[in-house]
Amino acid sequence: MTSRIRTTGRWCRRAAVAAGTFALTAAAVCATASPASAAGWACDHDGHTVWCASVTGISAGSYLASHNGPSYGSGTTGHRYANGDTMMLACWTTGDGDADGHGDRYWFALDLDSDSGYINDWYVTTGSPSQWKPHVPQCR
Repeated sequence: MTSRIRTTGRWCRRAAVAAGTFALTAAAVCATASPASAAGWACDHDGHTVWCASVTGISAGSYLASHNGPSYGSGTTGHRYANGDTMMLACWTTGDGDADGHGDRYWFALDLDSDSGYINDWYVTTGSPSQWKPHVPQCR
């Protein structure tokens, strides 16, 4: 009977270790967010408050290009942004889905003195539409 208890005890310890490992793995997977999952923030631009977000999810050595309109076929403005660069968002609209195929069709017009282009929502830390829509108006 003693050996059976030891066997059961080892099995329980192994099951507990496996469950703990699974829980840590699941937590790591759940904590790995899509690029646009973090929320934006209010920031000041020329004396008025705008909604800001950071560029994220761009491959190393690559960049986020702003476009003349909410589509990849509209051409680029020539401005390039790297991970961590801050964007000031003037308004939002819909257009082409993101270039990586995630289906994000929201685009933001930038509120910058030197760049009035558009960027796709997938590549900036805006959070969900319910987080940024109260702060960023729809483009007219």
